[in-house]
Amino acid sequence: MKQTLMNYLAVGGAGFVGAIARYFLGSVLNTAAFPTGTFLINLSGAFVLGWFMTVVSERVTVSPTLQLAIGVGFVGTYTTFSTMMYENDKFLQDGSWLKSALYLGGSVALGVVAVRLGVLAGHRG
Repeated sequence: MKQTLMNYLAVGGAGFVGAIARYFLGSVLNTAAFPTGTFLINLSGAFVLGWFMTVVSERVTVSPTLQLAIGVGFVGTYTTFSTMMYENDKFLQDGSWLKSALYLGGSVALGVVAVRLGVLAGHRG
């Protein structure tokens, strides 16, 4: 019971930090023409998750609580899939099919690349 409570508190605390980081970067980087902040947040979050999970599974021992805090708490609130989908819907409503395709396709393709780069960076010592 005590460990479960610690896990929830760790996820909540790290989630607070991830949410603040997301809000800050989104407010600084998003433009009216294109949601650059959301795009970069999702790519960097994919990289961080790939790197972190690789490092903790291969080189550095951290507690399961810290893994939850970083992977679920911080990265889970930092990345913005639902916001990305909402922004894509706005592009479609405005008839901006090309922007929608570039944003969605770029997010998926570059997100996979970002995770791969994070995994490769995690393998490096």
